[in-house]
Amino acid sequence: MAQQKISKSKAVAQKTLYAAFQILKEAGGEMNGSDVIDKIRESVSFTDWEKERYEKTGYIRWESILHFYTIDCVKAGFMRKNKGVWYLTEDGEKALELGAEQLLNKAQAAYRKWKSAQEQSKDKELEGSETQSQQALIDKYEEEALEGIRKHLYSKNPYDFQDMVAALLRAMGYYTPHIASRGKDGGIDVIAYGDPLGTKEPRIKVQVKHRPDASIPVDDIRQLIGLLSRSGDVGLFVTSGRFTSEAEKAARESHKHIELINFQRFITLWQENYQDFSDETKNMLPLQPIYFLGTNE
Repeated sequence: MAQQKISKSKAVAQKTLYAAFQILKEAGGEMNGSDVIDKIRESVSFTDWEKERYEKTGYIRWESILHFYTIDCVKAGFMRKNKGVWYLTEDGEKALELGAEQLLNKAQAAYRKWKSAQEQSKDKELEGSETQSQQALIDKYEEEALEGIRKHLYSKNPYDFQDMVAALLRAMGYYTPHIASRGKDGGIDVIAYGDPLGTKEPRIKVQVKHRPDASIPVDDIRQLIGLLSRSGDVGLFVTSGRFTSEAEKAARESHKHIELINFQRFITLWQENYQDFSDETKNMLPLQPIYFLGTNE
């Protein structure tokens, strides 16, 4: 029986989705979408047609196709997206065993099932491929916006980032009487209280590491735990990078309260509390909101 010929777009979707899933698996299951795109660009061969830019949007064809079909994968439960970060689910890792062709086929079947359910609703203004194209475009804009924020944050020096962490805590209603000056700080960069005099618990001891391209190891978390000497002390570890799985486990299982804030969570908190910053503080990481027509899905 002759093999059914597929469209050029679906062929691109097959190889880029499969590559993306492999990259995510090797990265431990999560990675910034823009970084996944960069790694695909380095590892996958593309034809001139696949590398062309759309005249209307200026986006590269294979990247747009990939974003379009990731919506199918999200509906299939193979991956999740959140503020520019891509996550490979357990089902997504299993789907890798299907191979590139069947992975896409199964994802498309899940999307068609979801679409069919949506068409039963009379209140939908956008349906089908139009909805999928819109979501893919919004995802791409969000990833590009996050990448711009990331580059701005990465340009800061460690003391700038430390000041930003303190500013965020103040915007959240805390007082920061101690912010470490240049030099040795004994492992604590910021101390925060819930009242001006620090008479109410908790006392938050904050450690800040500006390591954009690194993962915070478990030993750093254990060191912070060791500095929580007083009853009611809470440890807060903030990094412009990420934490290893061992570090996250140590924080969860600690007898002391330890909160971890990675790059993604820091940006989310900055966005959520942005209106409470002073104009001067906003300039540390200025943001401009843009609203798109969306759905409730």
